[in-house]
Amino acid sequence: MSHSAFRTPLLLAAMTALGGLGGYWLARHDAPATPVNAAPAATKPLYWYDPMKPDQHFDKPGPSPFMDMPLQPKYADSGDQDTGGIRIDNRLQQNTGIRLATVERGRLNPPLSAPATIGFNERDVAIVQTRTAGFVERVYARAPGDVVAAGAPLADLLVPEWAGAQGEYLALRQTGDATLTAAARNRLRLLGMDDALIRQVEKSGQVQNTLTLTSPRSGVIQSLDIRQGMTVASGSPVARINGLDTVWLEAALPEAQAAAIRPGVSATAQLAAYPDSVLQGKVIAMLPEVTAQTRTLRVRLEFPNPRQQLRPGLFAQVLFHTGNDAERLLLPSEALIRSGRQTRVIHRDSQGHFQPVIVSTGLEADGRTEILSGLNAGDQVVASGQFLMDSEASLQGVLARLETSVAKENTAPAANTGIEAHGVIDALDAGEITLAHDAIPALGWPPMTMPFPLAKGVSTTGLKPGQKVRFTLEKRGEDTVITAIHAEDARP
Repeated sequence: MSHSAFRTPLLLAAMTALGGLGGYWLARHDAPATPVNAAPAATKPLYWYDPMKPDQHFDKPGPSPFMDMPLQPKYADSGDQDTGGIRIDNRLQQNTGIRLATVERGRLNPPLSAPATIGFNERDVAIVQTRTAGFVERVYARAPGDVVAAGAPLADLLVPEWAGAQGEYLALRQTGDATLTAAARNRLRLLGMDDALIRQVEKSGQVQNTLTLTSPRSGVIQSLDIRQGMTVASGSPVARINGLDTVWLEAALPEAQAAAIRPGVSATAQLAAYPDSVLQGKVIAMLPEVTAQTRTLRVRLEFPNPRQQLRPGLFAQVLFHTGNDAERLLLPSEALIRSGRQTRVIHRDSQGHFQPVIVSTGLEADGRTEILSGLNAGDQVVASGQFLMDSEASLQGVLARLETSVAKENTAPAANTGIEAHGVIDALDAGEITLAHDAIPALGWPPMTMPFPLAKGVSTTGLKPGQKVRFTLEKRGEDTVITAIHAEDARP
């Protein structure tokens, strides 16, 4: 055999050995950290438990009586289960993109906007009526929709009755009898003449039996019910004039947002017709009726209209300024986990444990949500990656304990109130009885097997394992004790 042929197997063996050593070193170098809850070597478990029912302990391994899964061991140094939280390695937090956010106090002023339509100010209306009967001699060039100034003439009315009354008044003035003159002047007023017309008669000494009807204010003519040649009676409506100094905006606000609006709240409006103008106004009324089809509340706002550019019928977008600048407890909305039944977050405590916390929320705006209960200022919560941690908490039974705790708080009966339940005796001991009981809704307990202490004076004479019983529970401090127990077929 040649030297080269002999060297080839040796080189291959050496390369294989070096490759194995390199792979072992790389595996050791990149090996992940030992899981937090991994069992320590040569350590005996304290007990076994079902992660979905962690409050029930078992003294040996085996299948769970509650779920189709094996029981898990609990070791003395895996304290995370007792704290109700989980631990996640720092390197794993970085690799999975877990990001924390701090609960802070701040001001939340939600932008509240609604579409609106411009309309006339119905409180700024003047009605023109005839003060006496007569004939319409002339109607000036006016029509509904025209904008008129205050004092603008509308129509001339011939009043024959005035001719005789004014002539009598002028004759009495020449007599110098002050009493009769005053009486005649008062009669002219009663016939519908104003003081300006009476002074004109006195100054000219001529009868004025034509009445010119004028607009009492500036605004738009909404109706004009008079034509030349008509005969009108005293008190007949002639025209309706609506002022334009201010206009109303009627906004449609969703009923869920109505609580934030009240009369006096300031608002701004923008119109498509004037995109560069921002108009200032305020809420003057909350109309007492909700539109059934859209479930919206009608909000009336008043805006000044000095240049008369706000025309009834135009659309606008109104932004309400509620002025609610009170400090609130806020966190990013993305940190919330909404399950439908409850809202929770993943909270990180000072020891680095993560655990779900149920919270109550309030207003939400600009990506932040108000926290009413469950957290304090300065608390840290997971803002990114919380759904992965929520799943891990569920697998480890943290959520089950959390929901059981909440159910107990919500349904716990008053102290010393008896709770009736049913079950089967599993074991009898001095001062204690182990029962496989049915669900106990008053305590939020599912069906399970667990030991109960017996209250003083409770007798188990005649009872035996396997027997169906009904029993009464009472909360005494941290313990739940049996105060009465009887066989199902026996009378208490």
